[in-house]
Amino acid sequence: MFDKLFQAQQKAEEVKKRLDSISVFGETEGGKVRVVASASKEIREVTIDDGFLKQLDDKEELEELLVVALNKALQQAENVSQAEMQVVSQDLLGGLGGLGNLFGK
Repeated sequence: MFDKLFQAQQKAEEVKKRLDSISVFGETEGGKVRVVASASKEIREVTIDDGFLKQLDDKEELEELLVVALNKALQQAENVSQAEMQVVSQDLLGGLGGLGNLFGK
């Protein structure tokens, strides 16, 4: 049983490393405002198209667009993270399927 728990812990660490290496994106204005994040929810890059930046009338509009792009990137990161963790959970539950025998079932 402890062997299975150790394997599950190792898989979780592998997932964490994989999430760190996966990039997700959030965009607004057809990609003129773009945010790149890791699937472990670390913002890596914010890009604003130069021409689009010159067209903006006010700072508040840019701030709003950045918030939308950031939230899109973070939502994608959450989706990827959940999918990866679901795989680990299924492996863990599948590997511990015999736990019911501990309780006489």
